[in-house]
Amino acid sequence: MAVTQSVIVPAYKEKLNIKPLTTRLFAALGNDGAKDTELIFVDDNSQDGSAEEVAALQQQGYNVRIIVRTTERGLSSAVLRGFYEAEGDYLICMDADLQHPPESVPSLFDSLKTHPFVIGTRYAPGVGIDKDWPLYRRVISSTARMMARPLTTASDPMSGFFGLQKKYLLEAKEGDIDSKGFKIALELLAKLPLPAAQPIGEIPFSFGVRTEGESKLSGKVIIQYLEQLKELYVFKFGANNLVLFALFALILVLYVLSQLYALIF
Repeated sequence: MAVTQSVIVPAYKEKLNIKPLTTRLFAALGNDGAKDTELIFVDDNSQDGSAEEVAALQQQGYNVRIIVRTTERGLSSAVLRGFYEAEGDYLICMDADLQHPPESVPSLFDSLKTHPFVIGTRYAPGVGIDKDWPLYRRVISSTARMMARPLTTASDPMSGFFGLQKKYLLEAKEGDIDSKGFKIALELLAKLPLPAAQPIGEIPFSFGVRTEGESKLSGKVIIQYLEQLKELYVFKFGANNLVLFALFALILVLYVLSQLYALIF
């Protein structure tokens, strides 16, 4: 049966998460969904046994493969590499650390049948993402979402758990999508030729607890996000638009918060 759905997982030194993610994903898809779906890990040359782990899963019958990149690095470029090489018409990106529940993937694919783009949102009614976070992280998260609001109607544009119909990626103008952009979902939401009349699909999910590896939040990460926001505002509104002044004011606020974070942690 031809593959119609592809799940892309950017990874670096995530060997311990590869097997549980794969088994949980295909169990959630069920027999019919599993026949239509491929799982692709895009690995930045971890050399930690990830490739061997994928090979073992292939021997067990799972439709999973790994792309090992030796000359490229970076999350966004890894996601795009997987998207372009995927066989499916419906694409989903998720993290390798199991904070994005594989059990939610079927719901994202269902939503993609009627929406051009779908986001796994942590900010839907009844979903409590921030309750256990320290105050500084809640403030940073809320401010970051507010700053992206003029670019998209999505409630959680910083989510790394999202999907799209591949045809819109292929219709994008060459060179528009920045493979070095920090938050790739926001990059795609702002730049893809998505139909204005069709809303963004949103699937609520509870943010899982990382069981292996380390969190990537840092002052440097925050600065990368601010740099991306500036580029996206210029792309969408033009360099001379007054909205940029509001952006820069908010950038200053978030910059101060990032410095406080660096001093405390």
